[in-house]
Amino acid sequence: MMNATVEILKSKIENFNPEMLEAFAQMMEKFESKTPIAISPFHLDEILYRIQFHNENPATKLDFYENITELKKYCA
Repeated sequence: MMNATVEILKSKIENFNPEMLEAFAQMMEKFESKTPIAISPFHLDEILYRIQFHNENPATKLDFYENITELKKYCA
């Protein structure tokens, strides 16, 4: 599953025009430069559960749904 996802992302990135590639590179740099926040395993499990539940029930709303939508919009 993970390898398939990586291959899909690689093929999409390879087809970016130069401007999109630069924007994507800058976005990735912002992700890398952030200091990781200490999140307890309990909270991580809860977040993953909510995301999985939402994927199975797309009519539901997540507290941070707009953030996921924004990420999909910029990374699609």
